[in-house]
Amino acid sequence: MSKEQSSTTPATTASTLSDSEREAIATMPYEEARDKLIQAVQALEAGGLNLDQSMRQWELGEALAKRAQTLLNEVRAKLDAAQAEQEATADTAGTQANLD
Repeated sequence: MSKEQSSTTPATTASTLSDSEREAIATMPYEEARDKLIQAVQALEAGGLNLDQSMRQWELGEALAKRAQTLLNEVRAKLDAAQAEQEATADTAGTQANLD
């Protein structure tokens, strides 16, 4: 690979999170993911971390944010489905036709 090609190719970096940490994040409830995300952001904002520690906090924060957003998206989809179902049955709500 030429010097020119290597400068434009993104560097591949190893993850600082272990498989078990990723699995734990993937099963975290929303509140726990949110709280740990807040802690990661606070650690970054406080400063005083070396580059490796900063990158780990960043990667942890990204994984936690993704988990929290996934859970919020799932709840939004359930609410949208419930609202659509309610709208579909609104015309017959409270009538004998609704009981058939």
